[in-house]
Amino acid sequence: MAVDYATLKKGGWMRQKQKNKFALRVHVVGGHLTGKQLTAIQDVADRFGNGYVHLTARQAVEIPYMNVEDVEEIKAALAAGGVKPSVCGPRVRTTTACQGAATCPSGCIDTYDLAVKIDARYFARELPGKFKFGITGCRNNCLKTEENDLGIKGGEQVTWKEEGCIGCGVCVKACREDAIKMEDGKITVDYEKCSLCGRCEKACPTGTWDVNPGYTLSFGGLFGNHIHRGQELVPFVQSEEQLYRICDAVIQFYDDNAIANDRLQFCIERVGEEKFKQVVQDAYYDRPYQGDFTHKPVAERG
Repeated sequence: MAVDYATLKKGGWMRQKQKNKFALRVHVVGGHLTGKQLTAIQDVADRFGNGYVHLTARQAVEIPYMNVEDVEEIKAALAAGGVKPSVCGPRVRTTTACQGAATCPSGCIDTYDLAVKIDARYFARELPGKFKFGITGCRNNCLKTEENDLGIKGGEQVTWKEEGCIGCGVCVKACREDAIKMEDGKITVDYEKCSLCGRCEKACPTGTWDVNPGYTLSFGGLFGNHIHRGQELVPFVQSEEQLYRICDAVIQFYDDNAIANDRLQFCIERVGEEKFKQVVQDAYYDRPYQGDFTHKPVAERG
């Protein structure tokens, strides 16, 4: 039987070093799997693999030791449990996320809800190279967002309200940036020092803080053969609409300007950091996209 390895890889099937064996990468969004999905994965691993799975560094599940002739039967068995294969190769990969505000006391945003939306908007989009989103719920940065092509970090802009404050000083103790002081029984805040962690409002027993949740973004992260910490290029992002505008512009910039097997950071370095920064800032301030600097058709990218 002739095997179309490129098509298999696109659908999440990766060749192993063992002859005629494949590992199937399962589509996991934001690190979230139901019991039903886990049961289906276990069933497939037992029936078609070697009875175990591998958890990848990006929250995916891989089922190794699959035979190519079982592909359709495996896909059907997984689908019955609500499980889909993931993708590999030059396209948008699965969005990763920490648990976020749904369960974590430190969380500032609902990371899983956002991961589902990002995944629905961009997952498996064909691009010159792979592109990774990562979402973390707060400044603790459990997901290490700066390692991703586009990292999204939850945060909170806070404003102290004098009305209702009992002067307990809990927020002063909670702040790790020394941004909050108690002077003559009254709170003062140095907002320039604020890290957007939200610890003050979470600790406050009387709710005397106005809270505006949002996102800090980083761009161009790499953590493989080449290491690069993603850079923050715009101020605090205050709405999902603004966030998607920026994501759309970055993805389009990459699609317009990257060459085959590029990563976003390599594309930025070649086109110019100032040009990329302008694209991101234009999206932030809702100005028209002007990011196609090469006008190079995909067919000519290697």
